[in-house]
Amino acid sequence: MTFDVRRMLLLAEVARRGSLTAAADALSYTPSAVSQQISRLEAETGQPLLARHARGVTLTEAGRALVEHAERIDRQLRAARRSLDDIAGLRGGTLRMGTFPTIAASLLPHVVRAFRAEHPHIELTVQSARNAGLMELLESHEIELSLMWDYPWRRLDDSVLAVTHLLDDQTALVVAAHHPLAGRRHVSFEELAEEHWIVRADHPVAELLDRSCHAAGFEPRIAYRAHDYQEAQAMAAVGLGIALAPRLALATLRDDVVTVGLGPTAPARRILLTRLRESRPTPSAEVISALFVQVAEGTRREAAGLER
Repeated sequence: MTFDVRRMLLLAEVARRGSLTAAADALSYTPSAVSQQISRLEAETGQPLLARHARGVTLTEAGRALVEHAERIDRQLRAARRSLDDIAGLRGGTLRMGTFPTIAASLLPHVVRAFRAEHPHIELTVQSARNAGLMELLESHEIELSLMWDYPWRRLDDSVLAVTHLLDDQTALVVAAHHPLAGRRHVSFEELAEEHWIVRADHPVAELLDRSCHAAGFEPRIAYRAHDYQEAQAMAAVGLGIALAPRLALATLRDDVVTVGLGPTAPARRILLTRLRESRPTPSAEVISALFVQVAEGTRREAAGLER
């Protein structure tokens, strides 16, 4: 047995007003239309809901029972509307997004600080993973937005993802403070053929190293395979070799290493804000997306100063 919720709410309005005519006036219906809808609801329930008399109507026992449920539904619908209004007005709701470690340690904190200051009642949750894991979280709708990255030889699929290009994260060389290259602002890969290298194991920066060295005509000699950039910095600091890293991965730089620019000779990775193309962004997602664009612009200007 199914009941039309709109007819249930109409019955509750008749009960509040005491007559079909008064309910019709309140809802801008005709009395005939109200009577027809109540009759259909009675047909759905299989029993009379109103007792009609000269001064108006009263509820039958079945009518009183149905009105109790109708009033409960009305309260829930009003609560739902308030919740939706809060979300639309950025006064409530949840925003779930993804990130990856190096951006979480550099760009993301500035955006989170600004977002929470402007919209403290929105619950922001962030999950960190590599690109494959972030894609799974987007596809399962566990997150709405995600920061991701790609290199020229392996672009993200923009037929599935709506992609906002925030900035290009330039590649830098990390060397010990006492290394002969430490005083240089820029160096080309052709000058690095005799160096030993510290590389991230099973990481795209290892492919970047191979591609860049091969383009310069030599095979990189690997001295150490690190699992994170702090480990790579530590090994570079003691002179075991030199390392490549995206600039944003060097937000925390050791005192005993320095960075050297590589200019246009090394590919940069794109830092991207993504969502599923089929999904419509919520108001909170639109706001934080604008903040990412704003913060990324400041980061680009700062990076341009470092490269000069």
